[in-house]
Amino acid sequence: MKRPEQPEAFLRGCAWPAGAGVAYPRADPSDFARLPIDTWGTAQLPVTVRLELVGDAETVEIEYVTITDELGYRGPGAGTKFALWRGGAQVADEAVVLGEGGVRLASGAATCGADVPAIVYLPEGMKPRVLEVRGIGGSIEPAARGPRWVAYGDSILEGWVASGPARAWPAIAARELGLDVVNLGYAGSARGEIVSAEHVASIRADVISISHGTNCWTRTPHSFDQMVANTFAFLEVVRQGHPDTPIVLITPVLRPDAESTPNRLGATLADIRRAMETAVRRRVDDGDTRITVVSGEGRLRPEDLPDGIHPGDAGHETLAAAFGPAIKAALG
Repeated sequence: MKRPEQPEAFLRGCAWPAGAGVAYPRADPSDFARLPIDTWGTAQLPVTVRLELVGDAETVEIEYVTITDELGYRGPGAGTKFALWRGGAQVADEAVVLGEGGVRLASGAATCGADVPAIVYLPEGMKPRVLEVRGIGGSIEPAARGPRWVAYGDSILEGWVASGPARAWPAIAARELGLDVVNLGYAGSARGEIVSAEHVASIRADVISISHGTNCWTRTPHSFDQMVANTFAFLEVVRQGHPDTPIVLITPVLRPDAESTPNRLGATLADIRRAMETAVRRRVDDGDTRITVVSGEGRLRPEDLPDGIHPGDAGHETLAAAFGPAIKAALG
């Protein structure tokens, strides 16, 4: 058995160090007092944080500690297992316990090859911290990092209501395209707040996607003009940190109750999409040639939305197939 490895070497998808009592924060923990409380609440979940490794070990052993079993709206879909994927398929998974524990996962090296990266998704809903990682029956080492994709968005990006973290569309797209995704999806939040734009601007990225908007229809209603101005400003702040990084803006996907229903400021979800597209056109007209817009309209069907709002596994597969190629193309 190989000696225990430092887990930080294997970690992917976490852009900030631990802080404010959070092991793998998805927003700058030194800045949490400036964030809306709902954004900071969901930023404490290690969404799409994972381990990536290569090697010929037969088994991967992980020691961990979890701090909650209150999974909220998503239930077990929020993540209650370590799940190892290799060669495009799930090889093994094992449920975790509340508190300290350990799991052993078949690595898939014999079938897929030692040089094919293995990805271990965390039981993110239980707020885990990985204590040790070991290879048993062979060796493991950290996998090479792919291009870094920083993705900002709402509950759809966070993975609601896929059956597990590995089934969310950004996890699928990152696996298929070999990208190192940093998932800044904030369920119930992500209204294009400037503090979040500052966070995106502050971290390294090879490509950026922005896919909010639904919560600007309902949770904090925006008018058409307000949405144009806020989107333009969000992009301006991101550009201050990433003057040349390609940006893909994705407008909201289907929400049947919102498509033609005005919010209290008179904007339908169709208006929100149109406003975001307008902001992008203005930026392109001003000379920002490294930004593209991809419409979320028409990507999903009502039957893809188990709760009427969020896609299930099939819907997330559809979104990965729709948006992943646009992100890859933006990288060039």
